[in-house]
Amino acid sequence: MRELQIVDAAELAAAYAAAHYVVMLDGDALRLRVGQPAADLEAYWPAERYGFITAWNPASEPHSDSANKSADALLVAELDAAGIRRQSAWAEDAEGRWREPGWLLADLDDSRSATLAQAYGQAGVLAWTRGQPVRLRMLLHRPGNAGAGTGMGEFIDWVDD
Repeated sequence: MRELQIVDAAELAAAYAAAHYVVMLDGDALRLRVGQPAADLEAYWPAERYGFITAWNPASEPHSDSANKSADALLVAELDAAGIRRQSAWAEDAEGRWREPGWLLADLDDSRSATLAQAYGQAGVLAWTRGQPVRLRMLLHRPGNAGAGTGMGEFIDWVDD
């Protein structure tokens, strides 16, 4: 497992919570937002649990496309070997300056999702149960200033919660 060195975990969580997440299903782009239900997605692709994970840019540090694609290929091979259902997805900032490919996963328990994300150097994942709002699960310890100014604090979980 990679050790993450995050300068400001609260700032990172706020950026993740504000990001837009998009899943492609049969040519339709279905949008996800932390703190909001995903009823359209859940009706379109039924599962009991959902999650979003990426292997791109470990430790939230930019990496080359080739390094990111290699990490993604390893993640896909691991997901496929475990028989985990997945759909192509991505995360992007509200201004469209940053975009990071990833995967929407079905019926993966929280501990397995966290283990996978940590193995690929990720600080957080999306995870939620059908019918509930999308949640951000930060794989870091809660800093003292967590949730300050985001308005999303109730939808962000930390490893020590």
